[in-house]
Amino acid sequence: MKIKSYTHFLFFVLSMLFLAINSSQAQATLAEPQKIIKDASNKLKQRIQDKTFTQDFKKITKFVDSVIYPHMDFEKISRGVLGRLWHKATPEEKTAFTEEFKTLLVRTYSRAFVEFNDWSIEFLPLDMEKDVKTFTSRRTGKMIQKVVIRTQILQPGQQPLPVDYRMYKEEGGDWKVYDIIIGGVSLVTNYRTTFKNEYKQMGSLKKVIENLARRNKEAFEKSANAEKSA
Repeated sequence: MKIKSYTHFLFFVLSMLFLAINSSQAQATLAEPQKIIKDASNKLKQRIQDKTFTQDFKKITKFVDSVIYPHMDFEKISRGVLGRLWHKATPEEKTAFTEEFKTLLVRTYSRAFVEFNDWSIEFLPLDMEKDVKTFTSRRTGKMIQKVVIRTQILQPGQQPLPVDYRMYKEEGGDWKVYDIIIGGVSLVTNYRTTFKNEYKQMGSLKKVIENLARRNKEAFEKSANAEKSA
């Protein structure tokens, strides 16, 4: 499988996160975190059949945000992406980065939603008793459960590609995705390198956030202009 770049491939993988279920476990009982992925996929598969909907980028973005937001912990992802920079950031910077990074991922995913091709995803066996790790959070004192949902992306004539979803559940909460590992490469680790390099070049987190906000704005304007000229 040829991938132009990690970000380009992320378009595809995020679509796989919620858009396709073709599993050996499809008729069997799925575990709770697997059901979350399946339920979200059903919502999106219904909308993707409407071609007029897929041509309206604003509607796509709003819909995608509403579907994936409840199932991804964007603050935890942002904290992992910034690494040490998170601890240096002000509360305002943390909030701003989390919002802009969420916008980046939703925008990326929305593009994947439009460009979705005939791929399928297969869940690998999961034993909730053995595969789930349980511990107590030092920060909140609450019990935390973590699990890796292992999948394979299938394409006719190609080798299966492993994609794993790191999920956690805090006591009293729901299962949420906090990282995606694509062919052995972590989304969090990959973006951490990207923003670390930007921080070194720009000299401040504030400038990094402003640059991200600018890119998000330009991307939406470009899409809006493309729709007007279509």
